[in-house]
Amino acid sequence: MPSFSLRPLLPDGFILALIGTVGLASVLPCRGEAALWLDRLTDAAIMLLFFLHGAKLSREAIVRGMTHWRLHLAVFASTFMLFPLLGWLLHPLADRLLTPPLALGMLFVCTLPSTVQSSIAFTSIAGGNVPAAVVSASLSSLIGIVLTPLLVEALLATGVTHAPAAGGVWKIVKLLLVPFAAGHLLRPWIGGWVDRHRPLLGLTDRGTILLVVYAAFGEAVVEGLWRATAPLALLAMLGVGALLLALALLATSMIGRLLGFARADRITLVFCGSKKSLASGVPMAKILFAGQAGGLGALLLPLMIFHQLQLMVCAMLARRYARQSPRAVGDDRLEAD
Repeated sequence: MPSFSLRPLLPDGFILALIGTVGLASVLPCRGEAALWLDRLTDAAIMLLFFLHGAKLSREAIVRGMTHWRLHLAVFASTFMLFPLLGWLLHPLADRLLTPPLALGMLFVCTLPSTVQSSIAFTSIAGGNVPAAVVSASLSSLIGIVLTPLLVEALLATGVTHAPAAGGVWKIVKLLLVPFAAGHLLRPWIGGWVDRHRPLLGLTDRGTILLVVYAAFGEAVVEGLWRATAPLALLAMLGVGALLLALALLATSMIGRLLGFARADRITLVFCGSKKSLASGVPMAKILFAGQAGGLGALLLPLMIFHQLQLMVCAMLARRYARQSPRAVGDDRLEAD
């Protein structure tokens, strides 16, 4: 009789750290001159994060994975076409059930690139095409630097709220794309050091996210975040996020079968095409929605909840795929991104 574990349903250490950071920002927010210095520090941390990501990305891995172009196109279509369409279709429901900042946050989730570490880890556990997952997830993260601001402009052009200014797109280029490109160009000289110190990149990922979340929620608390957000709206946000994830998983599974992909490629499409990156989303939100009415903290809540939902659901789904596969299951340690 197959055993059932509650482990996939429990928050991982990083999610607990996020919850703790939100709690700290709620009782001890940063104010005044200290908040200005914290804002400068978060910008520097974001630049360092994307510099290291650029140095990590191997051109050889890109070349090896490019042969699966149909699979990559399917992943990109799921990430940057299917999700925005689902967000647009679900927005009337979200607009009725959620506060305006939370509804905006759900739309923002739909514009983000795929995760990298967890997409690859889940694909590996499930017996999918890991090299293709590496390429699809990495390129999705890179393309999202440019495409996410454009999708945000397109989705918000319907009059839901004001779209980010063009200056936000330039700040994306300056703080994300330029450091990423610089890191990648310097990879021949620093790539070996980065590869030997992968835990440093994970620490930078998590540290940057926690720093931005603390600053964003502290600012939102000062502006009255928790007074303006009812508990029922939080529960409704959980329901809308679960519905969005269920539709994405169902759609990517069906698309893989309709396109005649092999089982390993279908698995890759499901795990790379159904998830959204917290590591990319938090810095982008800080840049694109600076000064947003309702506060950045409320806008980030849907992304944080969706991130935990996708980790829990995909962990169970990956183990289900693995049990159905004849191959041995490898290491299933996950990195949240």
